[in-house]
Amino acid sequence: MKKIGLILLFFFVPLLFFRIFLNTEFGLEQLGFSLVICIIIFLMYLIAVMYARYKTRNLNRSDMLRTNAIKTILTNQGRSSAFIGGAMLAIPEWSVEAGLYMALLGIVLFAIIPYILARFNKKEIRQKESNPRFQTLPWYFRLYPWYLIGFLVAAIALHSFFGLTTADFGDAGVVLQFYSALTVPAALYYVGAGIHPTDLKRSELKKLITTSKNTSQDWHWRLVRSIIALTVVITPLITLGVFIPLLLFNLLPKDWFSVIIINAFLPITSTNMFLVPYGIDKRVTAHVVTWTTLICVPIVVLLIYLFSVYL
Repeated sequence: MKKIGLILLFFFVPLLFFRIFLNTEFGLEQLGFSLVICIIIFLMYLIAVMYARYKTRNLNRSDMLRTNAIKTILTNQGRSSAFIGGAMLAIPEWSVEAGLYMALLGIVLFAIIPYILARFNKKEIRQKESNPRFQTLPWYFRLYPWYLIGFLVAAIALHSFFGLTTADFGDAGVVLQFYSALTVPAALYYVGAGIHPTDLKRSELKKLITTSKNTSQDWHWRLVRSIIALTVVITPLITLGVFIPLLLFNLLPKDWFSVIIINAFLPITSTNMFLVPYGIDKRVTAHVVTWTTLICVPIVVLLIYLFSVYL
């Protein structure tokens, strides 16, 4: 799975974003929506940071457990845009907004968050003597944020200065369109692969909803519950509280509202497992991916139906 993840990360995700930005006409409306998305994503991760600090307030500031918990909570605020993005892109009224949201959130997930985690990593290197098992990041993970941004800059430059789209590349453009479209089913596969049948046992559900006398096990499930609460309840409710009044007062287009709210309820992306080498908790991430997928997918499917019919 790790090798598959690296292939997706380096050879599929950048080309998907390249194709989206190459085909996107940035008029005033698109620029306005992009600004709104950037504000939403900033607030989303700000909520995650504040929440992480609150949940780890009783741990020592120099404790590796606290650092690990903060990184895990922050990373798992990232949502699975590619997972449901294909469905939103298929609705003509939402296609541009959904593509922009997918791309901008993808930049944060695959470029900015890894950069932040790498900064954490540098601080942890100083503690290497007290933790000999700690390993620095592989060179390709340190390179990746700039590698991805290079594709985005190239796409924007080609479209803005030369007016190029995939249609101008002829057969190569068709191949790029098809190749990049494979990212969505690949992401679906990765989400499915992240759900293990053993995680769905009654005993595992009991651990999720009850406390344990085992200190380490209790901390693990407390962290899982905290992240689920952040992503399934707290962030969506804050988003609804902010944007419902804007919709009611006609200060926000209905298409924008639909894409924003659906993205607020998306499950945690299984591609966060790519970031395990940065020091996030692997077991916690696997469990929150599983449970948020089971909880959020029915909600998202229902919202897509309701918004496409009634808005």
